[in-house]
Amino acid sequence: MPESSMIGTRIRERRVMNGIRQSELANMVGISPSYLNLIEHNRRRIAGKTLIKLAEVLEVEPSALSEGAEVTLIAALREAAGSQNGIRVETERVQEFAGRFSGWANLLARLHARVEGLERTVETLTDRLAHDPHLAASLHEVISSVTAIRSTSSILVETEALEPEWQARFHRNIDEDSRRLAEGAEALVRYLEGAASSEADIKSPQDELQAFLARSGFHFPTLEEDRTGAFEITAIIDAATELGTEAARRLARDTLKQYRADARVLPIGPFLSEVRRDPSPERLARVFCCGLPLIFRRLAALPDSEVGLIGLVVCDMSGALIFRRPFPGFVMPRDAAACALWPLFQVLGQPHAPVRALLRQAGRGQETVLALAATEQTAPATFDQPALLRAHMLILPEPKARMEDPVRDVGASCRICPLRDCRARREPSIVADGF
Repeated sequence: MPESSMIGTRIRERRVMNGIRQSELANMVGISPSYLNLIEHNRRRIAGKTLIKLAEVLEVEPSALSEGAEVTLIAALREAAGSQNGIRVETERVQEFAGRFSGWANLLARLHARVEGLERTVETLTDRLAHDPHLAASLHEVISSVTAIRSTSSILVETEALEPEWQARFHRNIDEDSRRLAEGAEALVRYLEGAASSEADIKSPQDELQAFLARSGFHFPTLEEDRTGAFEITAIIDAATELGTEAARRLARDTLKQYRADARVLPIGPFLSEVRRDPSPERLARVFCCGLPLIFRRLAALPDSEVGLIGLVVCDMSGALIFRRPFPGFVMPRDAAACALWPLFQVLGQPHAPVRALLRQAGRGQETVLALAATEQTAPATFDQPALLRAHMLILPEPKARMEDPVRDVGASCRICPLRDCRARREPSIVADGF
């Protein structure tokens, strides 16, 4: 129902809420009850002084009657409807619902936003509890300290005749191990307190690298110049407050070296000119006579104002995600293994055949995205070692698809994926029954 045709419905709902009879409202406004009846049933248009007078009597702003629910509320309701796969929702009447039952509409939108926030928290906590090396190291430190204290205490209790020199040594060991246990427990508590937030404190080198790249928008103008060298890379890294560890700085250095090498092969001037003409990665690869992975990286390195929504994820032959440019609505696990159904992993088994697929991530907003995947050889094979490959998956907004185009349902990682009877599942899901 068009937004403008809902004015009468809103007037009637507001009148009923205020406990005013139709004839009373008509007299207060100065119109006939029959004319007001036609207005309330959306059979007569209304504007100008009559609308202002009605809004004044009903104690609302005129815009609340003429415009109804905010656009953001309508969008939130549509998003909530799209997230419920398999449930028939009358999305064509969402404006009518928001206009007539604004309180319920706002409640539903807020509950949906809360559910999404809780989902992100579960994803983050699940990744950390299952795969976070910092958490594993902290727990190992605590357990080691407890074991050492228990062993030393057992010797002191079970040994009847123990020389004073050895007693003093064991007491000193217990004191040192107790201090180590206290420090380890305190660090663990601080870490867990921060883990409840989906944007929790940076802990791993990969997290530091990700924050550094995100702050820069994945674009480094100084490295686009022809004569940039190691000095510029060092200066960028030294100025990055996110890179707090040497391991993170090494990762950033390798990433920026790759960025600089890509920029020299595909200078931003000619590349950006072709992108503005037609951003199709396949066409760009033909124009510049290069592989798709290089095109993917250069597209992901352009400013947001030039490419709009775009995501990129890269993995090595172990399947570990080594680069992530996030795409809104498409979850890329931080630590946990990603969904095996992604084309990213499919191309590792067919290195010379790129893959194009429409993906819909289960349990999210049910948005469909276009995924383009291809591999790149980073080291040739020798008689002693296999060739090394890296897989790249570019994520773009859904194109204008035909009805017959298949859509592949995928997850983020098995532990938080609601797909039932998935042939790629490797461990039970903790949310499978929640959708």
